[in-house]
Amino acid sequence: MPENRFHVSPDGQDDWSGTLDRPFATPHAAQRAVRALTTEMTDDIIVTLRAGVYHLEEPLTFDHAQADSGANGFRVIYQAHGYGTAEREEAVLSGGREITGWSAGADGAWTAPIGELEPRRLSVDGRPACRAARTTGLPGSVTKTATGYVTDSVEPRSWPDPAGLEFVYPGVYPWSEARLAVAAISGDGSSTTITMAQPAFDNAKSLYDSKWYGAGGDGTWDGLAAPSVLENNVAFLDEPGTFAVDRSEPGGHVLHYRPRPGEEIGRTTTIVPVLETVVSGQGVHDIVLRGLTFAEANWSGPTRTGGYLHYHGNARHEQGEFQKIDIGADMGYVHVPAAPTQLPANVAFDSASRIVLEGNHFTRLGAGGLALEGGAVVEVRGNVFDEISGSGIAIQGATRVTVEDNLVHHIGTEYRGSPAILVVESEETTVAHNEIHDVPHNGIVITGGERATGTQVVANLVERSMGVLMDGGGIYLSAPQGSSFAGGAVVRGNVIRDVLTSYNFGLYTDYGAAWITVIGNVVCRADTPIVLQVGPPLENVAFIGNFWDVRPDGYDDPPKTVTVAGNTVLPRETFDEAIKAAPAAADILARAGRRV
Repeated sequence: MPENRFHVSPDGQDDWSGTLDRPFATPHAAQRAVRALTTEMTDDIIVTLRAGVYHLEEPLTFDHAQADSGANGFRVIYQAHGYGTAEREEAVLSGGREITGWSAGADGAWTAPIGELEPRRLSVDGRPACRAARTTGLPGSVTKTATGYVTDSVEPRSWPDPAGLEFVYPGVYPWSEARLAVAAISGDGSSTTITMAQPAFDNAKSLYDSKWYGAGGDGTWDGLAAPSVLENNVAFLDEPGTFAVDRSEPGGHVLHYRPRPGEEIGRTTTIVPVLETVVSGQGVHDIVLRGLTFAEANWSGPTRTGGYLHYHGNARHEQGEFQKIDIGADMGYVHVPAAPTQLPANVAFDSASRIVLEGNHFTRLGAGGLALEGGAVVEVRGNVFDEISGSGIAIQGATRVTVEDNLVHHIGTEYRGSPAILVVESEETTVAHNEIHDVPHNGIVITGGERATGTQVVANLVERSMGVLMDGGGIYLSAPQGSSFAGGAVVRGNVIRDVLTSYNFGLYTDYGAAWITVIGNVVCRADTPIVLQVGPPLENVAFIGNFWDVRPDGYDDPPKTVTVAGNTVLPRETFDEAIKAAPAAADILARAGRRV
């Protein structure tokens, strides 16, 4: 077989041979060279990327039908130069584009023409910038109407480009946050009429139709009564490090940015995400991606559909009917999408097998970080996920996926119901020794169903979850997880600390959760460590040998098939010291979290 190692460098050329002294300039050129060799592999093929930013004109797509898979028992490896050594270099695969042509206005804000681009994210010298926002809601006395809102304030009529506005509704359901676009703003001398984009606004009214009798009163809950946050308008461009896109001129959009101290035109690099996919794979096998950075990707879903109608986890409504769910005569009802759509990811693999993603950095991404749908025998190990609009890792309908030793933090920066790690109806999945902190809702979500079996959630460290929304926990499981304890889910040796918002549960088994063993975990500083009464009820769930700082409600009278035994309550005021003094608890604490 010919040379089985190729090199890529920003200083290379794609018509070179890909050797160390004559490297390719792009990963795509290396991929073409790999495809010519895979059918006759007698060893691994390694593509090494030197330090630099590779601005992709199109996604790096791996397709088994295009000879991207390994063969004959060997693998195709794409890696950063020096991976596994102290000399490892930073190779960035970017879906972004640098913005130039900046001008400074009299008020100190910068502007630049960006054509038809409508970025929802912005990176300035590698640091994320935030969309300009008004966090006090609409001014004046606000009334919801059939088509939007009316306020007795005339201030909104002074906001430029009203159709670029997006309203945000944290807690539209306690566990959900909706985003809805404005269509127009009009009015007279004494009031303002705000017309919302359709059909998103009507769909939102149908989706978020609910009753919550437990809240007191008649159970009326209107999460759409008025938006809490307004985003993306030049009128809100007050804080350094914020931006807005003015779309008043079709095809001639203008990016506005208020610089942070020390940033100067000509010395500051500003990147807007353009590609919606950085890397994807279809049916590939025996591929390794390691030591790479995946950065600056967009997702235009809310712009295309007029909003983001989140329901739970990564599920949202985009089209179709709604289903009414009765959660008990004494609790109320909610509506859910009859055919929910999952939030996509900027790095995604479909039906992949025997692939490894190791030691990579997923950052500054506008959808989810990594999604795996279908496939089998996948390792997601030792990666870092941060500054991501949606979820960190999402797995659906896969078999034997291992998610180990990853660091996931500051995800869900835009779609705040997104979990750090999500597993949906998968088989023999292991989520172990991950570290999760500073996330807006659940840390780990395991959703059951007909396919779900054999999930292991072991020795994870989850801190400061539930930073924005309510009704969740550090680890959340719902629905049946198999058909017996032997084949069900095991939640063991995890540490959950500081579950922040109100109405939360450290270890949350919810919505008909069944065949789950929760054993030897540590939970502190949550509203309550577990919940025993949910609708539909728990069945065949065991809570054994856990350590927590408060006795759960209903502990002495659990549901008929629920076991609670051998759990220890340690004093909340001195919990951290008490854990260290209890050998079994101290051992759990010492083993939880990453090992890298």
